[in-house]
Amino acid sequence: MDQALNEEQQRRLGELGVKKAPRARRAPAKTAAASRPRAGGEAFQKGLQALQQYIAREGALPGRAGVQEMPDGDIHRVGVWLANQKQRRDKLDAAQLRALADLGVQWAR
Repeated sequence: MDQALNEEQQRRLGELGVKKAPRARRAPAKTAAASRPRAGGEAFQKGLQALQQYIAREGALPGRAGVQEMPDGDIHRVGVWLANQKQRRDKLDAAQLRALADLGVQWAR
């Protein structure tokens, strides 16, 4: 039972069979390295592949609504992926930025 309850409230809840819940343990905090994309990270590589295919099909970079169907049938929201990469560009490494710049992404230069 909560210590914020007065003694009478705690007694009444006890009579009803309400017991104090065990204290929840906190999850360890994420480290910067754990949340940082890796150069060979699978998600980045899939996004890059989808971006390459989109550019080959459309001849231009996608807008936010750009979608690419992958050969395995997966639908990749490549426009959202690219916007997310831009938002997190300070966490991308040099190889990732170079790969995006090679595809014509101006902010990756």
